[in-house]
Amino acid sequence: MREPIESDLLRTFLVITETSNFSVAAQRIGRTQSAVSAQIKRLEEIVGEALFERSARGVVLTRSGNQLLPYARRIVDLLNEAAATIRTKPLNGPVRIGIPEEYSQTVLPAALAAFAVRHPAVEVTVSCDYTARNLAALEKDELDLAVVFDWSNQNTGEVLCIDPTVWVTSLVHRLHDATPLPIATYRNSTWARDFALRSLEQQARPYRVAFVADTSSGLKNAVSAGLAVTTLSRSNIPHGCRELTSDDGFPPVDSSRVVLRRNPYHSSEAIQELAEMVREAFQPMSALLQP
Repeated sequence: MREPIESDLLRTFLVITETSNFSVAAQRIGRTQSAVSAQIKRLEEIVGEALFERSARGVVLTRSGNQLLPYARRIVDLLNEAAATIRTKPLNGPVRIGIPEEYSQTVLPAALAAFAVRHPAVEVTVSCDYTARNLAALEKDELDLAVVFDWSNQNTGEVLCIDPTVWVTSLVHRLHDATPLPIATYRNSTWARDFALRSLEQQARPYRVAFVADTSSGLKNAVSAGLAVTTLSRSNIPHGCRELTSDDGFPPVDSSRVVLRRNPYHSSEAIQELAEMVREAFQPMSALLQP
């Protein structure tokens, strides 16, 4: 039975993989080159395989080294996460956050769940609502944080990403070719009138309202079922549907900024920590949402 692999050996293995050079890795770790070489020799003895081979540019991973690499990363990442969690100062108190429906099943659940695990004593209350209502709640001191849409560059706050609103059609039902165009839209919405409908009127495209809903999920159901085309955030296009582009005769409806707003009256360490986790949750989306 082979000895277990020590995490310190895996950390050295990862640094050498990143630098492709034993002496550079030794400088980064703060050890002598001979000590680093001894660590890798020890690791190779434990796994029973050579992990590096010499090349003109330094050292490269062998087949066994490439097999070990993803496991080493996962183990070291887990150890770092565990250490950070244990060392994190316990937080408590309430945090109230407002979020749009568009991100209630995609970006934000993971961030909110991770926050709850890290800070179990913090009581998180989530309000899933329209931007206007969450902004009003923020001003009334009913929320501590709010993720909102900003269509006109009027809301101050931290921009998390740009998530344009676009026209969307079903891949199966080519309703975007119909005249008049059957559309699904929000009920009693000034945004729909000022942005969605105006974008069609500016193109002189005849349309008829075929479906009315109060939520974006209702609009998604309408377009997926082939009842109408509709407007959705680019990040929220459902499976089996696609964005209608300028090549189809449909320009973007708006260039919505997704903004994190904070309560102007008070804050706390728990609120600041949740804001940081929300910021991190949106980072992977930014590159994906570019046209």
